Amino acid sequence: MSSVTGSESTINAFVAAIHPSFDYLLSCTAFSACLFTLLVVLFAFSTKESRRRVVFRLNVFAICLTLTLGILTGLSNGKAITDPFDQVPKNVYIATAAFAVIPPLLYDSILLSRLFALYPIYSTPPATLLKIFAFPFCVKCARIVVISISLSDYVRSGLSTSSLVQDQLATWFRNPFPIAEWSMQVADNLYSVTLFLYNLHVRTSPVHRTASGIADRIRQIFYISVANFVFPLMFNIAQIVCVTTDHSPTTGAVLVLINNYVTVMGVLCATLWFSGTEWVRTHNQPLFEDSFPLNTKLGRAHGASGKSGDDILVVGGRSVGADTTSSDAGLTKGSSQRTAPAQDGSYSLV
Repeated sequence: MSSVTGSESTINAFVAAIHPSFDYLLSCTAFSACLFTLLVVLFAFSTKESRRRVVFRLNVFAICLTLTLGILTGLSNGKAITDPFDQVPKNVYIATAAFAVIPPLLYDSILLSRLFALYPIYSTPPATLLKIFAFPFCVKCARIVVISISLSDYVRSGLSTSSLVQDQLATWFRNPFPIAEWSMQVADNLYSVTLFLYNLHVRTSPVHRTASGIADRIRQIFYISVANFVFPLMFNIAQIVCVTTDHSPTTGAVLVLINNYVTVMGVLCATLWFSGTEWVRTHNQPLFEDSFPLNTKLGRAHGASGKSGDDILVVGGRSVGADTTSSDAGLTKGSSQRTAPAQDGSYSLV
């Protein structure tokens, strides 16, 4: 009887030890498969024109970073499950942690870049750009400092992978560094998305009353932008709640991993929407023109004074960009005003 009890205790202890690693491995495997599928779809629906845009390349780079996170997480935790007494080297474990906490800065920067659709560098006064981008720039610098200090302390906390794992268990609860970083991330995203949606609403409100086709496209941009922010925001708040209430880092670490995937998928879905629109236009031009008889490309024109401060949004061209780097994203105050499309290759709305 005692031998049976001892065997059960050993098995239970082993299951409890590998349970966190199994959770991490399962989460990353499922979301990596979804993300890889979306990457294939992105290339399938992309056109030669869309692949030249900076936002397309940034999205591909973000996907590669996230898939690398999945590979490193699978390697680290798969080794912990199959051979718990011989884990991955310390450098691999540190790289996994770095890929989990550093890339969100890039993802948030992709979301921030949509503001350049409303405030192009080539036509917006420097003072206006400074007022708009000073806050997110300072927040991102502060986040870089916090992440650097946190990773530096983490690297120095142990000489082996096992000691790093033990330190993570000991320092997780109410650790000020992740709390500060995630709080600043919430403020950063809230500022960027609120400013973008407010300007989009104010500058396109006349279009909603005059051109139903264009209004539908703008409404889609609005919903995509909200979704890109709401879901990562929910995970950020959940992460802060976990780190302040849960002594075990398992749930919080799973949320950190999932939040990376959700953020990238949100940005990627916006690009997929735009790429799908361009693919339909390219492969079925007559059908596209019948479906959208009005020109729906947003271009920026100057007011009567000719100053950049008088920029208004005009409706010209053919397509509303769904990524953040197509050039033609100004906004109009009157549907009767028309202008020639801006030069291709700068900014678009989502």
